[in-house]
Amino acid sequence: MTSLTALAVLAVVLVVLFDYTNGFHDASNIIATVIASRAMTPIQAVVIVATFEFLGPLLGGSAVANTIGKFVELGDVDARRAILIILAGLVGAIVWNLGTWWLGIPSSSSHALTGGLCGAVVASVGAGHVIWGFGELGRGHVTGVTKVLMGLLLSPIVGFVIGFLLQKISALLLRRARPSANTGLRRAQWVTSAWLAFSHGANDAQKSMGILTLVLLLAGRIADFAVPFWVMLICASAITCGILSGGWRIVRTVGFGIYKIRPIHALDAQLTSAGVIYAASLLGAPVSTTHVVSSSIMGIGAADHARDVRWAKAKEILTTWLVTIPGSAAVSVVTILIIRLFW
Repeated sequence: MTSLTALAVLAVVLVVLFDYTNGFHDASNIIATVIASRAMTPIQAVVIVATFEFLGPLLGGSAVANTIGKFVELGDVDARRAILIILAGLVGAIVWNLGTWWLGIPSSSSHALTGGLCGAVVASVGAGHVIWGFGELGRGHVTGVTKVLMGLLLSPIVGFVIGFLLQKISALLLRRARPSANTGLRRAQWVTSAWLAFSHGANDAQKSMGILTLVLLLAGRIADFAVPFWVMLICASAITCGILSGGWRIVRTVGFGIYKIRPIHALDAQLTSAGVIYAASLLGAPVSTTHVVSSSIMGIGAADHARDVRWAKAKEILTTWLVTIPGSAAVSVVTILIIRLFW
């Protein structure tokens, strides 16, 4: 096995590992409201979510994969070095995911991947090899890191606003409903949680698909940037296995730590999150399920009883959002320095 092939195989392993950590890290965000509202048992929630999570990457297209796989430009870099850079970026994202999961903090896997890759590329070959896309905005084109960041930063705001409005409408429509209406609201969550899982798979697994396709292109295994079916299958499987592993530490934060979730809140949060994430997937914009779900719950809580929203917990989550990109970038830079010592 040549050195380049060995690196490509190692990259596949790390991509699968990242996808797995992404799955169990984000599983809690998808199932938290279902469990908090008692619409499903934890076992039922994980099985339903895992099933539709697997279908998302296979049926959701590849627009997000194209965005992620093309915001760094390593075509003129030696293939071996380029793959090492991607490996360092993946390590940065994986370490950050594991650390925040251990602490029970709902951070963004998307932010971690973006920060990890940018940090590794800048530290190794310079900022000129990152397609920032800032200059294209004036010409009406949204590309590169700009497109990634716009998706990541705007989606929580959209989630908050839609969650707020949807809760106001729901409260108006159900103002005279009896407590028995909660039974129907819980049953409806079997559909909305499945849609949320499908949307998450269609968006998040594509990020790994994009990175793995880039590695295959750099290693000379494919002629152009087109996601092979086996890449879709392996990424869908890895993120689904992560979902099945669960992320119970973060369930407590999202499901119980931001606002007291009742059936109507859970249904609105799932509808909001699924809609925002699926729309972003169609546009090729990577978003954070963590951000969207958490912000939708905050919007719903603000519409219902703003004083009952645990804004201190929201501030903690916001702080994590802000430090994830530089934090994962720092880990990837350290990884680059270690690689230089031994390679």
